[in-house]
Amino acid sequence: MEEKEKKLQEIPSEKFAFVNTDAKLHDEKFETKPIGYFKDAMRRFRKNRGSVVAGVIILFLVLFALLVPLTSSYVAKNVRVSEYSKMGPRTTWGYNIGINGSENKEYNDLILLKNYGIGVAAEYRYDEATNTEHHATFEEGKNSAYQPIIKQGSGYESRMGANVSYYYKANIDTYLGVGFQYYELNNAQYTKLLNWQNETGIQVLYPMIDTTHPDYFDCGDEKIAPNYWYRASSDRNSKGAPLTSTGAVQRLKTDNNIEYNDIYLRKDGKVQFFIRVGGGTTETASYKVRVLYYNYYQYLYGVEPNYIFGTDSQGYDLAYRMATGMRLSFALAVLVSVINFIIGAIYGAIEGYYGGATDLIMERITDILVEVPFVVVATLFQLHFSDKVGAFPSLIFAFILTGWIGTASRVRSQFYRFKNNEYVLAARTLGARDARIMWKHIFPNTLGTIITSSVLVIPGVIFSESMLSYLGIIQLGTKTSTSLGTLLSEASGLWQTYPHLMIFPAIVISLLMICFNLFGNGLRDAFNPTLRGADE
Repeated sequence: MEEKEKKLQEIPSEKFAFVNTDAKLHDEKFETKPIGYFKDAMRRFRKNRGSVVAGVIILFLVLFALLVPLTSSYVAKNVRVSEYSKMGPRTTWGYNIGINGSENKEYNDLILLKNYGIGVAAEYRYDEATNTEHHATFEEGKNSAYQPIIKQGSGYESRMGANVSYYYKANIDTYLGVGFQYYELNNAQYTKLLNWQNETGIQVLYPMIDTTHPDYFDCGDEKIAPNYWYRASSDRNSKGAPLTSTGAVQRLKTDNNIEYNDIYLRKDGKVQFFIRVGGGTTETASYKVRVLYYNYYQYLYGVEPNYIFGTDSQGYDLAYRMATGMRLSFALAVLVSVINFIIGAIYGAIEGYYGGATDLIMERITDILVEVPFVVVATLFQLHFSDKVGAFPSLIFAFILTGWIGTASRVRSQFYRFKNNEYVLAARTLGARDARIMWKHIFPNTLGTIITSSVLVIPGVIFSESMLSYLGIIQLGTKTSTSLGTLLSEASGLWQTYPHLMIFPAIVISLLMICFNLFGNGLRDAFNPTLRGADE
């Protein structure tokens, strides 16, 4: 041994050299880079495709709720158009692809003849200079831009005893189907309308109807009556059917070319476009006029009717009403979620960390509160508190009264789980204060569960608010805004006839419920510290 050491000492130091001084001494794949907690959580969240898609949909709905009220026209925001209430989706740019506010169903042939008559009447022209009138033919009316009937299908005959009726499948533009309407204008309004008509070349005023004519059909409805401008039958079996010049009844089944014979009001051979009503001078008198409502709408608001989701039961823009309802629901849900998160986190942390008598007393308080029915609380708050602070704040108080209990329970259980772990005992041994141990060492481990529960509170609040609005317990809407539940309530008795009133709000509520649940589950997995570094 001594000889070996002696030989090693005899080797010159120059003979020694470092091997691979520039090479890395470990495999590249074992190298790691530091990654933060939130960055790691985001990486795991992106791998959950369902949660990512749900997040995108939620973002789209939030943008819809924020941008639609900002970009909507004056008409959408403030105008209730009763003539267009309960109408389907219609836009000028989407008219040829089916977004045309049409109804596709079976119609009695007399209803179709009335609609064909709208197109014929809209093509009427009067030259005041020569006192000449142009009466459109049936074919001209069928091809008119104001013709409500988009397409007429095959028909069939229906007999009930001696009575025969004819029915046809047809697609009708309900906006153009409004046709003509009566309005009463003062002298200034009439003059302004007449000037706009002359400047734009868009005819709004049409001849008045002679209601004293023997063949005038009194349908008993002021909104429909202006469309029966032609000689019509009052016979029980053919009410409203056009009559020929000889008084014969015309039906689609039997007549290939319908002839409309007008009963316009004329005086001294001149057609009359208004009837003076009330007393006073020409300047102070009022004028009853008959207008083509589609053009009158353009005169009033400067645009053609555009309602991407149609109109609600009152005649407001359904897209705008849904956006304001979603905005109200989001604001309520997020505010309630944040407040419940804060209260629940503090309450549950104190319970779980200190335990013992503190936990026992605080748990008994939550046991009492959790048994209070939410619907009863919300109803009482609306009855006795909303008059003082408003419906919205009182609803927030109702949600907060017991809403934080679930979060507190989850935080409590998580604190019981982690408070005796080694890292907590080490921190306590090193002299860390209770507050630091609670919020620095234990609370981050509960974030996954708490965030999930807080996110899941949002769809729960939206659903509860919609339910309360649907039942009429709360009233959050105004004339320019509403809630999704109120829209569903208004549509409940109409959805079979006007399905869009129910479908669009129901789809939004369903998407919110599904997407927030998927999104919350994704956040739970992403913020779970036990999965940190997984799937590297």
